[in-house]
Amino acid sequence: MAPDSLTVAIIWGKLTAIAEEMATALSHTAYSDQVREGGDFSTALFNARGELIAQADRSPAHLGSMPSSVTNMLQYYDAEDLAPGDVVVLNDPHLGAGHLPDVFALSPVHVGETIVGYVCATIHVTDIGGMLAGSQAVAGVTESIQEGLRLLPTRLFSADGPNQEVLRIIAANVRVPDQVLGDIRAQRSALYVGAKKLAEVYERYGAETVDAVADSFLDSSERAVRELIEKMPDGSYNFVDHLDDTGPGSDPVRMEVTVTISGSEIHFDFTGTGPQTQSGLNSTLSYTRSYCYWVTKAITTRETIPQNSGQLRPVSISAPDACFLNAKEPIAVGGRACLNQRIVELLFGALAQAVPELVHAASGQWVNPIFAGTHASGEPFILYDFIIGGVGGRAHRDGVDAMSPVFSCENVPIEIQEAQYPILVERFEFITDSGGAGEQRGGLSLRKDIRMLTEGIKLSNLTDRQRFAPYGLHGGEDGKLGETVLISGSGGEEKLESKGAFTFEEGDVVSFRCAGSGGFGDPRQRSREAVRHDLEDGLISEQKARDVYALDD
Repeated sequence: MAPDSLTVAIIWGKLTAIAEEMATALSHTAYSDQVREGGDFSTALFNARGELIAQADRSPAHLGSMPSSVTNMLQYYDAEDLAPGDVVVLNDPHLGAGHLPDVFALSPVHVGETIVGYVCATIHVTDIGGMLAGSQAVAGVTESIQEGLRLLPTRLFSADGPNQEVLRIIAANVRVPDQVLGDIRAQRSALYVGAKKLAEVYERYGAETVDAVADSFLDSSERAVRELIEKMPDGSYNFVDHLDDTGPGSDPVRMEVTVTISGSEIHFDFTGTGPQTQSGLNSTLSYTRSYCYWVTKAITTRETIPQNSGQLRPVSISAPDACFLNAKEPIAVGGRACLNQRIVELLFGALAQAVPELVHAASGQWVNPIFAGTHASGEPFILYDFIIGGVGGRAHRDGVDAMSPVFSCENVPIEIQEAQYPILVERFEFITDSGGAGEQRGGLSLRKDIRMLTEGIKLSNLTDRQRFAPYGLHGGEDGKLGETVLISGSGGEEKLESKGAFTFEEGDVVSFRCAGSGGFGDPRQRSREAVRHDLEDGLISEQKARDVYALDD
């Protein structure tokens, strides 16, 4: 018999709560800023067939890659080879989330001698080796072998404890082993919590009931997505966008997609996208696929159903081999982090032609700087930072200021950064007029100025939208271009490359200015009250209020 709706609701709620409990355990035990404070991690539950049944509300890049990552790990380990307490890890870009710093960890969940499911946790480690600290170098990198330590599925923990040999290998190949190994142990803690809680659900309700519930909500989730896609106009919708470059002196990269809506299915075809580049900036198909799943979720069940494998069934993806969005080994991919919202904006640009009310204009490009140096004590440090842009204007609402449109990471508190690293944050503020004008204004971006308090600090910079502005939609103005500026101790200013590596002197200030978000609709149709409110709050200047919004009083 099919489970009744009350049983489905209760068990589904418990499974989602377990995924969130895993996330809490991970964040509370993590060592690094970007995991503990920034939230650059994800957790999820899978059934015995390896299908995603529940996830915490975390990073789409991780969560969209988890289903294939779990499948890949289980190709290396048969179920009968996995015991309670085992933790299998991998970070291979083509088996995981697209670059080496993302480490996936998987544990089986046993009831008696039977595996009833799996729990998975993913973290972005501070460093995994390679040419530059943080392992996200772009310029001068051409092969993945240059990017750091690559782990195929490997049993790292068992009930007897850690695999010390592998831990020693990891420690010997990263710049900050205490942080990296500490975060990996935090993953293990999260998996322990998840496995224990999931086993309790199976023991209480019985495997037959829990599996029936899981199958029921996977099927109902699929139906919900299909029903919403069926309401969209059939057709093929094409869009082209460009990445600024892949390092100093390089050419723009063409990205193209054709989104086809047919009945209850949606297909993303990246034919026309430029070839993979001889740099560290390329996207694996697993990473590209993650954001195709995210976009489908965003235009269908974004607020009603937690993500699961059922919602992925109506989605298909194709991309030419060895194109920029389907990079093939052994090409380098470490800098792919800045592509997350660029993939989303490419897809939204196409879907804006079909369902403009369900998408937003292009968002402010975030900045992902990584600083490395040495404390006065001689101990090395790596400061991995997020500086968030904003969200583009939408059909019926303004964009959001200084928030990410596509991932759950947060700006790390300045007080924590200044307490742990030899830097001083001198400015952290909205950029007036950075949001594109529109009937619905684009979200404002951030400026963050960081002063170096010691000699020889190195920066690996990673951002974009300093040449091609975030687009507006339906008459909305483009967002303001971003820039990175070096303000020397003597006061001189110099623009820095968006994907370069730099070394600074004590007293130098690096000013990161995120690109702004695009507006939506004709700015002259914006309500006079909203324009005055923006002007009073300093979100727009008097000149923009007068010249663009036509405010005459």
